Parts: sequence; C-alpha cells; structure tokens
Amino acid sequence: MEKVVLITGASAGLGEEFARQLAQKGFSLLLVARREERLFTLQQQLCLQYPDLVIHSFCVDLRDDLAGQQIIDYLQSNALSLVGLINNAGFGQRGLFSEIDVNTHLDMLQVNIRSLVALTYLAIAEFEVELSFIVNVASTAAFQAGPNLAVYYASKAFVLSFSEALHEELKEKQIQVSALCPGATNTEFAQVADLSGSLLFRLRVMEKQAVVDYALANLHKAIVIPGGVNKFGALMAQLSPRSITRKLAYYIQK
Repeated sequence: MEKVVLITGASAGLGEEFARQLAQKGFSLLLVARREERLFTLQQQLCLQYPDLVIHSFCVDLRDDLAGQQIIDYLQSNALSLVGLINNAGFGQRGLFSEIDVNTHLDMLQVNIRSLVALTYLAIAEFEVELSFIVNVASTAAFQAGPNLAVYYASKAFVLSFSEALHEELKEKQIQVSALCPGATNTEFAQVADLSGSLLFRLRVMEKQAVVDYALANLHKAIVIPGGVNKFGALMAQLSPRSITRKLAYYIQK
C-alpha cells in the first residue's frame, strides 16, 4: 500500500503550502478540498515537479456529515495507508454573532470541529507505520474569546484542547499530535472572513511558508506557535485578565 499524508483544505493557503513542503520532503499525498479545479491544478503541478511521488486528489465538501467516511473510503479503495493527517480546512466570518446567518455559524462548526473530529477518529485506525503524525490547524485565537468572530474563536479553542488531549493519549501508539496556532497569516483567510482591512491584519502578518516550515519542524510538540510576536501574544492572552483580552480582540477586529 502507498503511504500518504492526507491534507484537507489543500487547494489554497496553508493547505497548499503543506502540500508543497511535504512533497519536497518526499511524502506522497492525498489532497482534499471542495474546489475541484484548483485542487486538480495543484495535483498536476506536484505530479510534474515530483514524478516519483504518488499525488492523489479527492474533491469533497467537509460541510457534509459523510465527508470523513467518504475520504476514508477513497483511501481504502485506492490502496492507500496514512502516515500523516493535516486537518487544515476551516473558515471564519467577521461580524456580530446575531447578524450572521445561523447556517454560516453551523457550517463553521461543521468544518472547523465536527469534520476534524470525525476525520481524526477515522484516520487513527488507518495509520500503519510508527511515528505517524496529526497536525490540527488551530489559531492564536484559541487562547481567548473573540468578539466579532465569536464562533470562529470558540471553534479554535476546541481544536486546541482536543489536540492537547490526543497528544497525550496517542503517545503510546507513536502518533504525534500537534495543534498549530498561527496568528494572522498571508492567505485567503482574511479575504474570506472579511478581515483584510482589520487592525489585526494590518499589525502583523506572517508568510505561509514560514508557518508551515515551523509546523513541520515541530511535529513532536503539543502546541506549535510560529513567530515570536505570536508566542508573546498567546502568552499575554493567557496571563492577562479575560476582560482585557476580549476587549482587545473586539477592538482589533472591528
């Protein structure tokens, strides 16, 4: 069976960068996203650049409850086994909670939490080599409440807590689990979430290449925070009174 790393949200942003850097390191891949044309383009680019690797792509919408099982079915039907999982897919939407359509909130919870949990659960049984790894993409948002992005911040807090727990639980199976907690990063996320003009994205933005490089260098850590400014911000969020951190978050995301 061909051993692959499964990457969700692989058609853009951090997911695409994970695909490029892992391919460069010699990993075969299963790329998953809902935008078929962009996914196929990335697959073709990687196949041309790394002809010795096996690069699969599978188009699926993680808002669907059955998406996780469909991905596992694809793995099994194509004789693929897992050596790694990058749970990267996710999205946010800036705005007051009461003014955003409830279905957007529920879709956010589905993609950011439910599909991540389901795919992690199903994937663990598919790992067939020692020192496999799971990277769950959380955020520095996980360390505090986030007015104007209430559901997004809450979903990332779940991802952080969940990943820390699995980091301890899966050590005996030699599965490394980490929560990647980047801050503002130069990807499509800001545009999709309507954050491009916010103070948050004007103050400090990391490049996705640096974020992914740091994540892959620290797969053994439970919490991975790239960038000194982000580390300091996460620390201050934990040490400061929550009444202050939530007001600050509200201010920089207005």
